[in-house]
Amino acid sequence: MKTVSAKFEADERKWILVDADKQVLGRMASKIAMRLRGKHLPTFTPHVDTGDFVVVVNAEKVLLTGRKMDQKIYYRHTGYMGGLKSTTARKLNQEFPDRLIRQAVWGMLPKNRLGRQLMKKLKIYRGAEHPHEAQEPEKIIL
Repeated sequence: MKTVSAKFEADERKWILVDADKQVLGRMASKIAMRLRGKHLPTFTPHVDTGDFVVVVNAEKVLLTGRKMDQKIYYRHTGYMGGLKSTTARKLNQEFPDRLIRQAVWGMLPKNRLGRQLMKKLKIYRGAEHPHEAQEPEKIIL
């Protein structure tokens, strides 16, 4: 018996549509990361990008459990001395709802070239509209 390693085949990728309305952020992000990585497929190979494209709509309607909307703090750095900026999850969700989901998914992917390549397959939109109708994304319920 031999171990078969998956090869990159872009035409076999599917497009998945996820509605973030009333979804808990962490649980949704873990399932998105699994789809991006390709772990749901029998041909999963850790060093090959075999996952699907994921389109997330209604990003501003995502939920956090407990009092995390007011207590969870996100940090970023400007690059200058003393340039550490912080914001709560509620404020970040009002201004940039895509960043909330993007950071949660990025935390669950490998931090290397493969992870950066996988993040390019994640498309996040604030409302219910998205420009990927031509790809005929398959709507799934997480």
